[in-house]
Amino acid sequence: MPVARPETATAAAHAPSVATPAPALPRTDLLLLAVSIAGISLSAPLISATAAPALAIACWRNIMSVGVLGPYALLRHRAELRGIGRRALLLAIAAGVLLAVHFALWMPSLRMTSVASATALVTTTPLWTILIMRITGVRPPRLVWLGMCVAFTGVLVLTGVDLALSSRALLGDALALGAGLAAAGYMLLGAEVRRTVSTTAYTLVCYATTAVVLLALCLVTGTRMVGWPAGVWGQIALLMVAAQLLGHSLSNRVVRTLGPSVTSTAILLETPGAALIAAVWLGQWPPYAAYPAVAVILLGLGLVVRGGRQ
Repeated sequence: MPVARPETATAAAHAPSVATPAPALPRTDLLLLAVSIAGISLSAPLISATAAPALAIACWRNIMSVGVLGPYALLRHRAELRGIGRRALLLAIAAGVLLAVHFALWMPSLRMTSVASATALVTTTPLWTILIMRITGVRPPRLVWLGMCVAFTGVLVLTGVDLALSSRALLGDALALGAGLAAAGYMLLGAEVRRTVSTTAYTLVCYATTAVVLLALCLVTGTRMVGWPAGVWGQIALLMVAAQLLGHSLSNRVVRTLGPSVTSTAILLETPGAALIAAVWLGQWPPYAAYPAVAVILLGLGLVVRGGRQ
């Protein structure tokens, strides 16, 4: 066995360490992530512009998603769907119910407050997720707590701005916050189910449950479900393609290579993206006082995402 000479060992010990450069992020996945953010950003303005009841839009969006996903899932994952355990099935159904609550709250909020406010408030999902995890015994890092305080400060400022506009805008803010809370529960339950169930099988059960719950809500509330012009159906189909097939599906695709930190941070761009599209397309410009509040919320969420890496 060769022995290192003393002078060689000493030189090696005092040689400056050379940091290994981080691997470059895949350009293809970065492009897919950009397409995903664009699709998600189009969601809120498109919902706001579609001349159909919010609950009906949410229901048909999920029915169409099941129609697209169902044949593939039944063809490639039939055995897995038959063998899903009782606990996983119940959790997937519960996640679908919470997703229905999310849609039932958020989509009407877009008709009551500005797209920028509703989108900024619904993206507080990471904050609710951390709070739920803390209740269950998980202790987040200090940076996460700091981010939560900063983000909630922005929420208070934004809701104060909307209260000055009208009580209807404030109610829209409350609905968007509730939608963010429901989305947090949906994400936590989904993460638990996906420990043992593939994403495709879980998504089919979840979306099907969401569609059934929303359909029941539409029937109970007497929401109109049909009889719209062809352009409205085209907008609903575009919403399904943009928000779910291009938006969330591509995010799930690239998170494996880009990592949750990059993906989660990029998704925060939905708020300014949706606000810009709403301003240009719908002429919906938020009040000037809302811009600093939205910026504070995004700053807080960015700190939460960064602290979550710990």
